[in-house]
Amino acid sequence: MIDAGHLFAFAAIALSMVLTPGPNMIYVVSRSVSQGPAAGLISVGGVALGFIVYMFCAAFGITALIFAIPFAYDVLRGAGALYLLYLAWKAVRPGGGSPFRVEALPPDSPRRLFAMGFLTNLLNPKVAVLYLALLPQFIDPTGPVLMQSLLLGSVQIAISVAVNALIALAAGSIALFLTRNPRVALIQRWLMGTVLAALAVRMATEARR
Repeated sequence: MIDAGHLFAFAAIALSMVLTPGPNMIYVVSRSVSQGPAAGLISVGGVALGFIVYMFCAAFGITALIFAIPFAYDVLRGAGALYLLYLAWKAVRPGGGSPFRVEALPPDSPRRLFAMGFLTNLLNPKVAVLYLALLPQFIDPTGPVLMQSLLLGSVQIAISVAVNALIALAAGSIALFLTRNPRVALIQRWLMGTVLAALAVRMATEARR
């Protein structure tokens, strides 16, 4: 089974990735700022459903892959480390912007808000890589792979939904604060970039379990 150290490390990666601006954050923020917190929370519901779909597809696919091709574990680990480094670079690169830019958008119905949150998450490459390249690194191939995959997926979903819900509720205040304090936004970007790079190095250098 997954030990506490690996579970904590996976939770740290999940938290770092959800705090790194991407399609999900941009969509939730845009809807929360332009249409209110309730619209943002409905969008988060659609995002959560997308995570659940990814979790079950990845859990059954990873189970089959690890048992059929043990070498795939090492390939996925390398791909995951490279992608974390890519996200770290995106966070700290010059000219990087903030998703908390206030933009006027026409209001959408609750059904469309939910559907767009769902589709945004399904088409989010960051989520695909998280489940297909990062999650397998924390699975013990000698244990119940399916159960471990579902446990890790549940942890990731809980963290992502909680963070996105808080962002939806506070998006307007955060946008105003960052507009007035651009130095804070820069510090946040470098902090996330450093954490992601450190996790990438840890993943690349850790011996196969």
